[in-house]
Amino acid sequence: MPRPTGRVLKLLELLQSGGTRTVAELADRLGVEGRTVRRYVDQLIDLDVPVESVRGRYGGYRLAPGYRLPPLMLSDEEALAVLLGLVAGRRAGLTTTEHTANETASAKIRRVLPKHIARRLDTLLEALAFTDQPGEFDPPDTGVLLTIADAVRHRRPVSIRYTDRNGRRSERTLHAYGIVTHSGRWYVTGRDDEIGEDRTFRLDRIADARTLSGSFEAPTGPGPAQRVVSGFATAEYQHEVTLRIHGTVEQIRARLPASVAVLEEHEPAAGEDRTAERWLRVELRAERLDWLPPVLASLDRPFVIERPDELRDLVVALADRLASYARQI
Repeated sequence: MPRPTGRVLKLLELLQSGGTRTVAELADRLGVEGRTVRRYVDQLIDLDVPVESVRGRYGGYRLAPGYRLPPLMLSDEEALAVLLGLVAGRRAGLTTTEHTANETASAKIRRVLPKHIARRLDTLLEALAFTDQPGEFDPPDTGVLLTIADAVRHRRPVSIRYTDRNGRRSERTLHAYGIVTHSGRWYVTGRDDEIGEDRTFRLDRIADARTLSGSFEAPTGPGPAQRVVSGFATAEYQHEVTLRIHGTVEQIRARLPASVAVLEEHEPAAGEDRTAERWLRVELRAERLDWLPPVLASLDRPFVIERPDELRDLVVALADRLASYARQI
């Protein structure tokens, strides 16, 4: 028969699953009488666990936000899900400045896992492989991340101190639309009051964020993620490239995603197959051009280079090299 302490912990686990639990429901789950449930609740309150009493026909007990995190009860499956989330987040670079927080949280959960679950977890992690390399990027500051997230939710302007890729520092007022993770980095996109245009900023380059008074309306149109990838494709780089490629949208996007190139799509004529191959205009910007000829070759689609001439020369040079390799015996 379970000991009273075990039932108190079981009560805490039931309350942590969310919602309001009636006394009758809790008594049935714990196998005790209603007055015993009330006594267990008093024990939790004595331990500073914030249990609220809800009156009324559908009343009962529920957990309220407290000034500190109460003892957290997780099932085996929940503990495994949390640990896998921590492993995947660290692997994808989705961590904050406090690198040790991920490791200490993992260690605390693993330390109290039942042995059979710990063995299953170790077996899974040994068998698990990732196709990409761990991110080596600087993570954002936790305080900055939470401040900007709050500004996004409540549509409040936020003042940021930013350092660009050339080391120039500035203070800006941003109407933040959303936070986006892309390829292991964190970004915030919004309207920059200083220039009156939409901008995307790397969160790890923001040294400080402070919420300001006032509010703003969320824009219509593309969501934050689409704004970020479109911003990459139109960023200011040394070379502006314009191509015409014959193929489907899917074929072109397989090698030139939205974060790399802007694809000008025309509505097909009446009766024309939307998925049929056709000439599409592609525009992109790049600091260097040497990576682009192999990409165009891998497309294996007819293309026309409109600009720059330097790219045309690089494609011809690549074709000559490939032809010379193919003739070797």
